[in-house]
Amino acid sequence: MGVVAKYGAGLLAAAAIFALPVAAQQAGSTPAPAAPTGAAAEDARLNAFLDAAFDASLALSPESMTSLGLKTEYDRLDDYTDAGAARALALRESQLAQLRRDFDPARLGPEGRVSYRLFEQAVEQDRRQFAWRDHGFPVSTNGSPAGEIPVFLINQHRVENVEDARAYIARIVDAERVMGEVAGQIRSQAQKGIVPPKMVFEPARADAELVITGAPFDDGADSTVLADFREKVTALELDAATRDTLVAEASAALAGPFRRGFDTLFAALDAVEPLATGNNGAWSLPDGGDYYQARLAYYTTTDMTAEQIHQLGLDQVAAIRAEMDAARQQMGYAGTLDELIAAVRTDPQYRFPNDDSGKEQYLTESRAVIAKIMAKAPEYFHRLPEAALEVRAVEPWRQETASVAFYNRPAPDGSRPGIFYVNLADMTQVSRLQVESIAAHEGAPGHHFQIARAQELPGLPKFRRFGFYGSYIEGWGLYSERLAGEMGLYQTPEARFGMLSLQMWRAIRMVVDTGMHAKRWTREQAIDYFRANSPVSERDIAKEIDRYLNNPGQATSYMVGQLHIAGLRKKAEAALGERFDLRDFHEVVLGNGSVPLEVLTEQVDAYIAGKQA
Repeated sequence: MGVVAKYGAGLLAAAAIFALPVAAQQAGSTPAPAAPTGAAAEDARLNAFLDAAFDASLALSPESMTSLGLKTEYDRLDDYTDAGAARALALRESQLAQLRRDFDPARLGPEGRVSYRLFEQAVEQDRRQFAWRDHGFPVSTNGSPAGEIPVFLINQHRVENVEDARAYIARIVDAERVMGEVAGQIRSQAQKGIVPPKMVFEPARADAELVITGAPFDDGADSTVLADFREKVTALELDAATRDTLVAEASAALAGPFRRGFDTLFAALDAVEPLATGNNGAWSLPDGGDYYQARLAYYTTTDMTAEQIHQLGLDQVAAIRAEMDAARQQMGYAGTLDELIAAVRTDPQYRFPNDDSGKEQYLTESRAVIAKIMAKAPEYFHRLPEAALEVRAVEPWRQETASVAFYNRPAPDGSRPGIFYVNLADMTQVSRLQVESIAAHEGAPGHHFQIARAQELPGLPKFRRFGFYGSYIEGWGLYSERLAGEMGLYQTPEARFGMLSLQMWRAIRMVVDTGMHAKRWTREQAIDYFRANSPVSERDIAKEIDRYLNNPGQATSYMVGQLHIAGLRKKAEAALGERFDLRDFHEVVLGNGSVPLEVLTEQVDAYIAGKQA
């Protein structure tokens, strides 16, 4: 579970998306404000520079521009080559050099100094991660362009006129280039001894095959992409001949270059699969120890070692087991905690019907949770996001490589809502007890209150409004699961047990991620540890372990971030006593965009000092 954000080759490592410019002040009788002077003027100049830098990086990613509602290079997909990544980093390095040349932090205000520091750190992090660019798998059980491009076209490419439709077709054609670039990367990595785990290949192929099932690839009903294109073109006010021509051109593009691109990708997978020696962690890759430490630093925004995170995970597993056992007793369950964990995993009373009615029931309950939280939110937050939030099931053709649940950010122009996706591939594997806490994490008050709200922050440069720091983002999502209890969820011991089972899930992540990537745990060993401590279904346990294998370090960010945010709240409560207002604290956490944990600490310390003054 987590956030899904598309990062094009030219985007900042700490910024997944771009905000449209703030509307100019309307003319009227109100006099224009006086021009800022001193530090305020220098902060404004810095923001203008940083926004221009963001726009320049954004221009290297047509897909990201589309994600923001822009139609620049609307007929192109991103550059997936190593050369493209190198160009993006070179641009960022030149921007950093200019920042240091043109601005003196001593002349900036407090907010400006934070922005200067964050931009500087972001480029330095880009440089560090660029050194490991060959270690990431472009095709894995976490997804691949074979699924991501259809998702992008369906959810983000708007068709408002014939030109947009032709741009859509051009992108179908351009997919052949992308698949070729990704196939080249797969082969190049293999020559360096970097091959995906064995378990990647079958599900990656299976999901890709579903994309090219149906017309025009066979005699069946329209395939996923063609169905979307036909629906969008049919909604336009066009004569029948023009509409039919466009659909025919899209069909030809799919049957020709699009299909050839998939064949190129399949050929690369076929070529490297025999080289896969097992399902091993980062330790098995060239310089794997250094690579894993770099990933931990990126995702946790700390200098914690794998050993420190592993021990923290073990401690949290023990603590949460005690909480779960207390909930077990409140439930009146006569067996042991281990017996209850097994029962929750398998007993039909804790499951939904395994049919369309069960899926709809899950979605309905999730939407009710969101509505309940939104009604209570003003008591806990000064400001709520303006963007809408929707709950959707993951599309069937990407269920095998999609995670259990995740959040997609809204478009800043309001053309696309924030979306909380849940994977309902097999309802026998979905727990009733976890519905509330998953909705709280992925939707409200979790990622939506944070990510959508950040896009709407005034006065911050774009790279901060759309920044990404793993432990901050996922830490807030996990903190929100417990906060939702304060807001009125989990009214029964069973519901509280469900929430705690998800907290346990994230504690386990710290243990098994570090176990597989640093301590040479096997995949089976990690699955066994997960099963022994969590009621998560067998299907989801395997999917989660495979996810962690394919994305080293990311799974550790949740609990590291949550514990940090919760610790800062306790610190503020102790320091301020009756002067502590939870809404104020949440505004400090959410009102400055995504930041590293050390910066968040400084902001909370400043808030405490200000209240004490």
